Amino acid sequence: MTGTPPQRRPLDQSNNTARNPSRRSLFAFAAGACSLLLINKPASAARVLIPEKSLFITRAHAGESFRGVFWAAGQYDPDALTRIKRLLRDANDNSFHQIDTALIELMARMQRTLDTRQALEVVSGYRSPRSNAVARRSDRRVAVNSFHMQGKAVDIRVQGHSLGQLRRAAVSLQAGGVGTYRNRDFLHLDVGPVRTWG
Repeated sequence: MTGTPPQRRPLDQSNNTARNPSRRSLFAFAAGACSLLLINKPASAARVLIPEKSLFITRAHAGESFRGVFWAAGQYDPDALTRIKRLLRDANDNSFHQIDTALIELMARMQRTLDTRQALEVVSGYRSPRSNAVARRSDRRVAVNSFHMQGKAVDIRVQGHSLGQLRRAAVSLQAGGVGTYRNRDFLHLDVGPVRTWG
């Protein structure tokens, strides 16, 4: 039997699209999902910006000072550490010693705790064994194996702040030894065991 072949019904484009999304639609959906994931990613995955750490110290008798950043971008600044080491040298024989970074951190914390723009005036930083022996002869409270000889201690005063204020600030930090020397008007700080005297 001959005749005209049956006509195929045209596809319903709207229904076809709904049942079988096009490649472009799939890409659009995936992009949207990814953007939601990025927006809602945990805060812990975000980059945390750690602030810089700075210090302001002076050595009045030498007319020297350091004012600047010693720690930034997650690391210590070698040039700043060298300048601080120089400023904290033995005042008697100009000898140098590596300064413990924990001591530098402690001085910076003292400055922040006092909330002052004044410098920490260094009375004594590093002391050579010979200088320490001389200091001990004039004051028996000076330890034979002083932390000063290890670059772990500093004696300071701060303009506009009493020794009592300095002592309270230092004790609150619980970061090492705190000694009050009222007769010479300075506060001793070190990064040894937590203790107080004077």
